[in-house]
Amino acid sequence: MKIIKQNILLVFGTRPEVIKMAPVINELLKYPERFNTKVCVSGQHRQMIDPLLELFGISVDFDLAIMQKNQNLEYITTRVLTEVGIIIEREKIDWVLVQGDTTTAMAAALAAFYKKTRIGHIEAGLRTWDTQHPYPEEVNRRIIDSMSDLYFAHTSAAKKNLLAEGVKSETIEVTGNTVIDALLESAKKKFSFDNTPLAFLEKEKRKIILMTAHRRENIGEPMVHICRAVRELATRYSKKIVFIYPVHLNPNIRKTVHSLLWGLENVILTEPMEYLTLVHLIKKSYIVLTDSGGLQEEAPTFGKPVLVLRETTERPEGVKAGCVKVIGTDAKVIVKAVEDLLKKGAQYTRMAKAKNPYGNGMASKKIVARLIQE
Repeated sequence: MKIIKQNILLVFGTRPEVIKMAPVINELLKYPERFNTKVCVSGQHRQMIDPLLELFGISVDFDLAIMQKNQNLEYITTRVLTEVGIIIEREKIDWVLVQGDTTTAMAAALAAFYKKTRIGHIEAGLRTWDTQHPYPEEVNRRIIDSMSDLYFAHTSAAKKNLLAEGVKSETIEVTGNTVIDALLESAKKKFSFDNTPLAFLEKEKRKIILMTAHRRENIGEPMVHICRAVRELATRYSKKIVFIYPVHLNPNIRKTVHSLLWGLENVILTEPMEYLTLVHLIKKSYIVLTDSGGLQEEAPTFGKPVLVLRETTERPEGVKAGCVKVIGTDAKVIVKAVEDLLKKGAQYTRMAKAKNPYGNGMASKKIVARLIQE
């Protein structure tokens, strides 16, 4: 039987997307007789994706280079929609693969839908059921799932969400999350903090709290409350803990963070980290404090309790498993949640030993195996 080679276009534009798409790209490239694999980056997060492309050895075929100062969602949507549509038509694309819930992913999927090209959604089925949290991601992923032809769900709970919305069971594959594939592979690489701005960590005796906060819905007052909580904890436990906070490049975030946290000896504000550095920092941390989606999946792999600085999470599996706790952005609540983990050994141990529900590093293989069947 003659094998029909399929033209596959993977479209992404943000740092988390690169991390989660890289294992899929590398797996697809193992089958050149079946797939003509093309990579398109929108450049939605220009400075944050280029080092990752190099780390994972990803060659880019189409770079939309859309990033501009103070870009808004309308601009990202229209540029990606138009440019990806042109690529799909010119390159005779059979499948467009998108990951997650970014505006790049949503617009690329819409472009494929308009061109009547099949869509594969990696990390399909995540839901908070609140269109404002996270914003605009909750609506983006619902839009993508309304148009997709194949759904790669990271857990059985995500599959149930899709089934409840009328998606046919035979179009859904439960694969685990590709972020675990990338994480486990990166953790194998030799690494030392000695040649990084965090060289002091090699001798640091205090407990490390890794912190990230950058979501749109937390910009403004929520970010102020988060920073005030960190300031109080850092001051109260200056001899016991050190916060490491890679600060997002968004100037609205940086202004708040630097105004409230700059100058504290045990709060280290850094530029966004290379992925390999972040992976090993997770391993070295005692607690992870974050509003990120990816870290909710990554940190439990290394037995690190995660406190989520959001009102809701689209990843309830971690909460159910006991390795993740959603605490919101109220300063008093944040302080208490961190203190509980510092003081209550049994509570810390329960979270640290909870099993990570997000996969075992085989997600990319499962995704490509299903595509081979199509």
